[in-house]
Amino acid sequence: MNKSLILAVAAAVSIAAALPARAAEGIITYKSLAPDTAFELARAALQQCRKDGYQVAVVVLDRFGAPLVELRDRYTPVGALAIARGKAWTATTFTRDTSAFVEAIKDGTLGFGLANLPKVTPLGGGLVIEAGGSLLGGVGVAGAPGGDKDEACAKAGLAAVQDKLEF
Repeated sequence: MNKSLILAVAAAVSIAAALPARAAEGIITYKSLAPDTAFELARAALQQCRKDGYQVAVVVLDRFGAPLVELRDRYTPVGALAIARGKAWTATTFTRDTSAFVEAIKDGTLGFGLANLPKVTPLGGGLVIEAGGSLLGGVGVAGAPGGDKDEACAKAGLAAVQDKLEF
């Protein structure tokens, strides 16, 4: 091979090697919660609340705040769905459990005005769903007598699918 051909091949290889890197700059890769896992999480949370004697609504949202699963036990007021959705949305949006969000508002770490934004539901019972440092979504439970009891059911739901969230 002559020298100019070798240089041309080397230049082509160098350009080809750089192309995937440049193309990758325009693509974002992220982890997503599988619908079956979201359903299993919601069902486990609902079952825990039933076991504890509470009729509740459970909502699981994806990382963008879109619903994956909404469950409402038969005697749960319809309004509980909106509250559960708000708790899940608040946890997802602020990437913190709603009980921690409420505490941060109370202690001044977060501004009080955040609690008055549309869709924000500053009540215990919303948890962030994350794994491997990635936000996957949020779960909200509403209907038990107190946010702490809602949160306990949400935690049971997360525990039921924890092995599927590890990566």
